[in-house]
Amino acid sequence: MSPKKYKALVAERDSLSMRANALFDTVAMLRADTMRLHREIREAQGNYNSLNDKYGALNNNFNASSSKVNELSSNLKKREARLKEVEDALRKRDEATNALRDKLQKALLGFKQNGLSVDIRNGKVYVSLTDKLLFPSGSIVIDARGKQALEQLAAVLNKETDINIAVEGHTDDKKVINLGQIKDNWDLSVLRSTSVCRYLTEVEKIDPKRLTATGKSEYQPVDTGNTTEARAKNRRIEIILSPKLDELYNLIKQ
Repeated sequence: MSPKKYKALVAERDSLSMRANALFDTVAMLRADTMRLHREIREAQGNYNSLNDKYGALNNNFNASSSKVNELSSNLKKREARLKEVEDALRKRDEATNALRDKLQKALLGFKQNGLSVDIRNGKVYVSLTDKLLFPSGSIVIDARGKQALEQLAAVLNKETDINIAVEGHTDDKKVINLGQIKDNWDLSVLRSTSVCRYLTEVEKIDPKRLTATGKSEYQPVDTGNTTEARAKNRRIEIILSPKLDELYNLIKQ
């Protein structure tokens, strides 16, 4: 082989070796890039899965919150409807109470100068009659003037059958002395109350189921003064009239 050809082959060999080395370097670089890309893909997949899980949790929370909001909104509408029903029932009660007061004031106008008053307290009509209008001193027997007042009262109540009636007897703080069967102010207040109830049911024919009789003795005075006038105010019968509230109670219990 000629020296020229030999040199050419050596040069070609060296060139191929250099190209091979370059290819090896390229392959090594590509393998390193491939490993890096696989790592980045795994990281990206992990981030995607994490974000997807968070999105799922947020979506579930949103759905749960949306369902809760709908439930609360529905409950609120129901409560508002019930509140309106209760307010309507209370308005009707107040209208009925005011109408009853007006009827009684008109019917009992002639007894106003004799110690009778009609007013509204806590949604109820109070008819207050001093003891001198109903009873002789120290007695539990209703006199003629008292019967006239109760007759006028009963004429209204017999037409207003949806009214409950509570009769309360009240005394002053002076102790009962020498009244036979009446031992003390408790006795006097209770017996006067039952006398009124008995007259209203037996004579005026008001349904007994509508009435309640109680005695408060001296313990609920309207005037705490120590004068004759104060004691006279405290000796009284109070007839408390309240519309039946079955409809209202049923609404509240729902």
